[in-house]
Amino acid sequence: MTQKYPLSGVYCGKVASRYGMKTAIDKCAVEVDIYLSEQGLEGDECADHKHHGGAERALHQYPAEHYRYWRNKYQSESEWQAPGMGENISSEGMTEETVCIGDRYQWGEALIEVSQPRSPCFKLSKRWGVEKFAVEMQDISRCGWLYRVIRPGKVNLKEPLVLVERVESAMSVREVCEYYFGDPLNQEGLNKLLQQDRLSQSWMSKVELRLETRKVENWNFRLLGHA
Repeated sequence: MTQKYPLSGVYCGKVASRYGMKTAIDKCAVEVDIYLSEQGLEGDECADHKHHGGAERALHQYPAEHYRYWRNKYQSESEWQAPGMGENISSEGMTEETVCIGDRYQWGEALIEVSQPRSPCFKLSKRWGVEKFAVEMQDISRCGWLYRVIRPGKVNLKEPLVLVERVESAMSVREVCEYYFGDPLNQEGLNKLLQQDRLSQSWMSKVELRLETRKVENWNFRLLGHA
């Protein structure tokens, strides 16, 4: 039986000065047909093209059910709901445990492929006003994931994601996070990651470098905003 996953939200955003920074993390709901190109949804902007966006990070999906976890943990007045993580796609029933690297989904006219987990950054901490929020998100692997666009086309909130292909020996997004972030110099884990042909080139190059140097790249700027 074909697996279909209805969406609860589709979102796009413009770059603006918010939370003491330039960011497009605040996004608005889109409920009409919208074109999905190889670079992402039409009209969706990105403030930092070096670390966000691009062909292998064209779309970000975040599980809606994770917001309940954050709401219960922090008990703050913040509205813990989509699209608070800057996601383009929101859904329930798809999580890091059930989604795998390389999974291909039909979405309307488009075909998309899971390329990597989302790498949490300090902008999330600023957005939520929670010190080291990005660090915690990384530690518990509730990061969401990113897609590359295999075939562009019109998409719509009313169109479900339909799983059409899963590669053999595919690793779940959570498994990848647990090796890549949680045990970053585990040689067995790195070699498993190396076999994930559809893992993004940016992540693959870091895996190769770790195997070569036995060192982990510095995460301080990404997670904390400083060296």
